[in-house]
Amino acid sequence: MTSAGSCHCGAVRFLVDYAVTELTTCDCSKCRERNAVMAKVPERALTVHEGEDILTLYEWNTRRAKHYFCRRCGIYVFHRKRAAPDHFGVNVFCLENFDSTQFRMPLTALV
Repeated sequence: MTSAGSCHCGAVRFLVDYAVTELTTCDCSKCRERNAVMAKVPERALTVHEGEDILTLYEWNTRRAKHYFCRRCGIYVFHRKRAAPDHFGVNVFCLENFDSTQFRMPLTALV
């Protein structure tokens, strides 16, 4: 299943080619404060088509997790996961026509 995604201003556009089966949240301070709901997808399933040069990177602590934001509108679009560095956590609210209500309450997981 392929889902198109973008930040709020549309400068960053990407595709997720993966059937999302569950949503997660994270218990780190950063994700808790932004109330992130993510779909865990393999690295090969995420392709940035526009705006890669507009993404800005935020890292802290061990610097294993790599959080990407649109430099123009500030929206968190996805991050490389700390506990699974070959996967991304994709902000499900950036995915077009994604119905998050079809999933149970997100599971808490490590970044």
